[in-house]
Amino acid sequence: MADWIQSFEEYAQKLLAEAKVTGTAVGLAEQGELRYFHGFGLADNTEDAKALTPDTVFGIGSVTKSFTCVAIMQLQDAGKLSVHDPVIKYLPELRTPNEAYTREMTIYHLMTHTAGFPPLDTLVGAMKRSIVEGEDVKSFSSGLEFDLDKAEEINTKEEFMAYFGKLDYEFLGAPGTEFSYSNDSYAMLGLIIERVSGISYEQFVQDHILVPAGMKNSAFLVEDLPEDAEVATLFTRKSPKDGGEVYRSPSWWDSPSMRSAGFLKSTIHDLLRYTEIFRTGGLVGENRLLSPESVQAMTAPHFSISPFQAYGYGLFVANCHDGTLIEHGGAIKGVAAQIFVLPERGLTGAILMNTDGGPMADLMHGILNVTNGRSTDTVPFQYPDYELAVEALPAFTGEYRSSEGAIVSVEIEENELVAKSNGTNIPLRSVGEDSFVMKRGETDMFIRFVRDEGVVTRMSFGARQLVKVFTEKEQTV
Repeated sequence: MADWIQSFEEYAQKLLAEAKVTGTAVGLAEQGELRYFHGFGLADNTEDAKALTPDTVFGIGSVTKSFTCVAIMQLQDAGKLSVHDPVIKYLPELRTPNEAYTREMTIYHLMTHTAGFPPLDTLVGAMKRSIVEGEDVKSFSSGLEFDLDKAEEINTKEEFMAYFGKLDYEFLGAPGTEFSYSNDSYAMLGLIIERVSGISYEQFVQDHILVPAGMKNSAFLVEDLPEDAEVATLFTRKSPKDGGEVYRSPSWWDSPSMRSAGFLKSTIHDLLRYTEIFRTGGLVGENRLLSPESVQAMTAPHFSISPFQAYGYGLFVANCHDGTLIEHGGAIKGVAAQIFVLPERGLTGAILMNTDGGPMADLMHGILNVTNGRSTDTVPFQYPDYELAVEALPAFTGEYRSSEGAIVSVEIEENELVAKSNGTNIPLRSVGEDSFVMKRGETDMFIRFVRDEGVVTRMSFGARQLVKVFTEKEQTV
């Protein structure tokens, strides 16, 4: 395998320098054995900063979601619940603007982001205390814009459910009909795990995943890590419109009510042990964490989100790199993370960064390309061009927003659609009647526009559905 190392490392160094990432750890295992590790950069920017190792601790963000689904499947394996149970069986206090949809909603819908919830503003309130206590930053490079002063503080799961029940929004569709990435759904899964198991979500993950998998340097809180654990310092960046400068931002954002959506911390070594679950059909070493049937269910393409990609349970599933790519990323302030499994090739991998906005997906595809004899920048998905008449373009223009804080403006420039977000202008290439792709790093990101009675009303952007803002004149037409 050594022939590809120089090619990959040159590619990685170029991308990481362009993205101004302080430290990145990359690990690749074959048939469960570590075959490659490299630490690019350092764990901090101080004079005595340490080199990165496979045991350096980073945040993993939404990679946590797969752990939450493993926990749910463990409870199903134990006969304590079914993923097709109604959510209200375990969360009878759940209130939404549509009572019928509330009754229809199942655990399966939460796991697959198909409950019908649009992106909502709960996560900001759930993180508010840690953001205020950190006093070092009020945003990160996700492009989300939020007013922290107006956010209602949410510190417990009970407060989360009460706040969620007060929100006014329109469902994207009946449960099971529309996909939109939902942190709220995963917060509810965490509470279901607690109520069914009788212990806290964090304790369940510790007892049933971290310990049996031998993940000794993984925890939700830094203070729960071993005393000798080496933890990478966090860095964040200003938005592109403010210059994109990277700076040290050591405080960790946390959300006690929503940890099941994305707040675990881990290492390359630990994640390579964890990803064995999906390569072996449920085993980590000699310990069985899941039944083969549960692993198969987790990695099945339950809901298609692009011509090449679907969502399983807490995992994205795609056909590429000569196999089935099972993966998930994570991003929050000071965190960019990626896990991936290619069972047909016996490969598992993890990429961890201590700077948000890093090119983790590009590095994942790069290392899978070079280990398969391809150029590092070979695109994983080939989207064909689709000829769209110029007169059809105005239907897509306008401003699209979510309560979560995303704002995307779609405009026409030189007879092409351009998406403007977070100080960047990105051309959209037509690949279908209502489908486009935009370049995100080296990879095409799929964008779908949704129509209601022929009128474009929403766009799927970054796996979330944003709602078009209509002017008073447009509303009366």
